[in-house]
Amino acid sequence: MVENALKILETSNLFITGGAGSGKTTLTRALIDDAVKKGKSVARLASTGMAATLIGGQTLHSFFDLGIANSQEELERNGKLEPSKKIIKLIRSMQIIVIDEISMVGAPLLDMIRLRLLQAEFSGRLIVVGDFLQLPPVTRGSEPIYFAFESLSWERFGFETIRLEGSYRTHEAEFLSLLEQVRHARIDEAAISALDELVKPLSEDMSSVTLLFGKNISAQNHNRSQLEHLHGEIVELSTYVTLHDKKMQERDVERFMVESRIEPALALKVGAPILFTRNAWNYYNGERGMITSIEEEVIWVKKADGVSVKVERVDTTKTRWVEKGSTASEEKLITLSQFPITLAFAITIHKSQGMSLADYVIETNEIFAPSQFYVALSRSVSAHRVTLIRPNRGWEKLCFVHPKAKYFSVRE
Repeated sequence: MVENALKILETSNLFITGGAGSGKTTLTRALIDDAVKKGKSVARLASTGMAATLIGGQTLHSFFDLGIANSQEELERNGKLEPSKKIIKLIRSMQIIVIDEISMVGAPLLDMIRLRLLQAEFSGRLIVVGDFLQLPPVTRGSEPIYFAFESLSWERFGFETIRLEGSYRTHEAEFLSLLEQVRHARIDEAAISALDELVKPLSEDMSSVTLLFGKNISAQNHNRSQLEHLHGEIVELSTYVTLHDKKMQERDVERFMVESRIEPALALKVGAPILFTRNAWNYYNGERGMITSIEEEVIWVKKADGVSVKVERVDTTKTRWVEKGSTASEEKLITLSQFPITLAFAITIHKSQGMSLADYVIETNEIFAPSQFYVALSRSVSAHRVTLIRPNRGWEKLCFVHPKAKYFSVRE
């Protein structure tokens, strides 16, 4: 698959798509690694801070110097229609630009990106990655959703598509079939029966499962109340902040924390269940464990398989590309140092993106966005490790995708 993608990139821009767990991130990382080994400059970008953090990059607005604009009209009103020479040189110095979570990039944003690429006379390749049958672009208020593929820019970019099938997350054929039906919002009676079977009595000990909520406040409240029920004292571990650029202010740090979903301090207890939020050689993103020891610089966690692992702080760095002569280099702005764990009593569906989960419960009555239920259900490593709370409305109303995304997926 990597060879096929590299061949496409010789002559065209590339769109990598596929369902949850199909290997999109793995393929993308392989392409980035190949480019870096060849001495190419690669910009790793995403529309949200959290998605950018997961690929070790920065936001689209930051890289392309779009300010707070959400359209070319706003760009013009804000005096940013014409980029600085520095931004032009920066874009021009890139050989590959990667945009992750393309489903969350709206048409107006893609148009602004294309404008910047034209202004800079960009001659490299664009790789966009994502699944339009997952979370759609975030809009303000009641503004209509316009997907990236609705933009004329999408057509002008002339993407060749690589569609990945199957899942590395689960190998259960019946569960995979159910996930595909939910993904496309085409559920039949068999699928409804399968969903009914996932509605099971909840454990009396709610600390043994993770509740998946649609709303952040619900997850926060559940975590707080469950933590207080545990014996022992709460230990607060502050996030270390390093400012590499003296121009960075407190509000910049606060904004980066919000974007990266990193709290100013982690409130934990010995005995509390946690989920890992990163991949490492001895744990994976979404794997569950229990805290057995807490120190300022080291936390020991006993995983579900009985193996104890030493967890150290991980750096999350906000960077920007800066033009230096005829080349560009990545410059650090802010570094946040915190343990790559979160309380496992509850998390949001949005935060679960990229995770592989076991032993969790989906609060279906907080599903409000297209494809949100699919994102939640597809986190599971097995049909036997997920429980559904029966929705107040029927399964058909829970399994919905945006009609434009559905049409695009069929057309492609």
